[in-house]
Amino acid sequence: MAKLGMDAHWRGAIVVSNALRDAGMEVVYLGHATADELVGAVSQEDPILVGLSTLSGNHLTECENVMKAFRNAGIDDVVVVVGGTIPKPDQERLRELGVAQIFGVGSPLTHIVSEIAELTA
Repeated sequence: MAKLGMDAHWRGAIVVSNALRDAGMEVVYLGHATADELVGAVSQEDPILVGLSTLSGNHLTECENVMKAFRNAGIDDVVVVVGGTIPKPDQERLRELGVAQIFGVGSPLTHIVSEIAELTA
């Protein structure tokens, strides 16, 4: 789980990380991370899924940077999900970039946990 760019809103990422951990999933929380830092962490940890959190409105640029960095590093087997303030018109573009699931602000934790469990099964 990582916060994109310099987004200072961390509470949602922590709450979701705790819910996933409480559901028995292993969670590595990076805090703020750049695309290159995510590539390093993914290379080191070899996760099934990467969760990205954003509330600052820079989700399209940041997600594009992350997905490009993953492709350039040959990382093509990790599921990417994004949560935060994601306007409906931007969701299609995120899916085109390769984002598997988008969780908007206020998504129930039970829904997030079940969707991630399904994506990682």
